[in-house]
Amino acid sequence: MYRKILFLFLLIGISVEFYAQSAGELPRRGLAAQLELLEGVNKVQQLDDDVYQLEFRQALDHNNPTGATFTQRIYLTHVSFDKPMVMVTEGYAASQPYAYELSHILGTNQLIVEHRYFGESTPEGMDWQHLTTWQAATDHHRIVQSFKQLYTKKWINSGISKGGQATIYHRYYYPDDVDISVPYVAPLNFAVEDERLTNFLNTVGTSRCRKKIFDYQRRLLEKREELLHLMKWYCIGKGQTFTIGREIAYETAVMEYSFAFWQWGKDCRDIPGETASLDEMLQHLIDVVGFSLYSDEGTKYYHPFFYQAMTELGYYGFDITGFRHLLKHEHQPDNKIFAPLSNLTFDASLNKNVKKWIRKYGNKMLYIYGELDAWSGAAVNPSPNTDALKIVMKNRAHHNARIHQMTNANKQKTMTTLKRWLDE
Repeated sequence: MYRKILFLFLLIGISVEFYAQSAGELPRRGLAAQLELLEGVNKVQQLDDDVYQLEFRQALDHNNPTGATFTQRIYLTHVSFDKPMVMVTEGYAASQPYAYELSHILGTNQLIVEHRYFGESTPEGMDWQHLTTWQAATDHHRIVQSFKQLYTKKWINSGISKGGQATIYHRYYYPDDVDISVPYVAPLNFAVEDERLTNFLNTVGTSRCRKKIFDYQRRLLEKREELLHLMKWYCIGKGQTFTIGREIAYETAVMEYSFAFWQWGKDCRDIPGETASLDEMLQHLIDVVGFSLYSDEGTKYYHPFFYQAMTELGYYGFDITGFRHLLKHEHQPDNKIFAPLSNLTFDASLNKNVKKWIRKYGNKMLYIYGELDAWSGAAVNPSPNTDALKIVMKNRAHHNARIHQMTNANKQKTMTTLKRWLDE
């Protein structure tokens, strides 16, 4: 009898331990094994006590799930199965795990998902036709469906800039995947060269600062030959080469200056004046814009982005008013030269449909923008008829607008809203 009772207690103890591990804090040595059993997970590598790098098998074309595949890189930071999950939809490569602001503030688990066609998530052959917002959103959908087998609490998707656009598209195509969406500084463009962005640059800040920007750009073009000579030696030192031509790269950087200035929150007092030396003029252009984007290495990395910009995401053009007589190269539409294919067709209907959906169905979506960020010219405007919140950060807020930089009033409004949504 004693042995039977002892065996019964041991059996109960094992069952309780198994339940605790399944429902709560699974031992770290067991989590990797659990992850490997998830559908789509191809490989699991433990990087730290709570951090894992995974390869997730995706169909190149989700309309043909039995066809070609590629592996998508994911980073998981595990906190607890009793906590929500923040899925970070990167817009580009994800080369390492990091503490995302939202998951840090809320104390949640975290998945960082590299975007298809970037970094280690690049398919063989680069068949560009499968780089669409729907294909990428379906990548995210499959990941959510798989990881929900382990993480059963609330889900939040979030991303910054192009990653924020991916957040919006994921919610648009698969509205029931997550409970809350938090896109940061994410534009919703309606053209390859959205005029709203040009209009924004013509009105942002003070007229004095805008004139100072214009005058500096004009001097850069007037002193082109001397500055191109300096640029040549700078780029040689950096190992930068330009198949498009150094002159086109220089002119593009000059025309890009005003957008980059407002996007990254530069100070008008730092703009070189009429007495500035050539070295000072070039160094400021490098500090604000740089030439790496237009180099062979840079254009290769950003090929997927410009493909998407020219087909679905949209972009901005350059206002060459006042510069036309100083330019030697065509700059409208300029940015098509950075796309991997020519003669791409932009689908203007997509973002217009997304806008309509957001205004009718976009509940539990939190939009964060910087008042002076150049991309805010194409910001989302949620409908008052939806349960959504838009925070436009003032006080010189630009593309780096984040919750921890908000005023106390906006921070309280943001956190109160997020908590309410999580509790519902």
